[in-house]
Amino acid sequence: MGFFTKTRRSGARLNVPALVQVAAIAIILIRCVDLLMLFNLLGWKGLQELIFRSAQTWSLTLVFMASLLLLFVDFLCAFSVVKGRSWARWLYLLAQVSAGAYLWAASIGYGYPELFSIAGESRSEIFHALVMQKLPDIMVLMLLFLPSPSRRFFRLQ
Repeated sequence: MGFFTKTRRSGARLNVPALVQVAAIAIILIRCVDLLMLFNLLGWKGLQELIFRSAQTWSLTLVFMASLLLLFVDFLCAFSVVKGRSWARWLYLLAQVSAGAYLWAASIGYGYPELFSIAGESRSEIFHALVMQKLPDIMVLMLLFLPSPSRRFFRLQ
């Protein structure tokens, strides 16, 4: 019956640093603003067409479902980072690296560029646009990994 016993912690629990809180809020807001901008750009008919086009083949459905999974992973990481889970910041890093790698590959001709790609004439233009698009996520990652209060918070939790 260990479920009902009260566990005691040894030592004081560290408060969540402001930088970690800002990073978690930024993850949530970035994804929400991304969704709002997508809905504004496509509209109701465009959103229906996107879902219909992504359901035409198994590979397109897989890419669409993976993008939805990535969205939910980002939300999970945001809420877990505030709780001091170090795996959450590493999972967020992995998610952003995989999203960036897929966008890069789709934009230069691999994958399905008609659904998820970045427009550009040359590879350098595409890379610059990709970095600009991923800049908020890079800033969040810097907040989670670089400042010493953030590193200490995840080390002590």
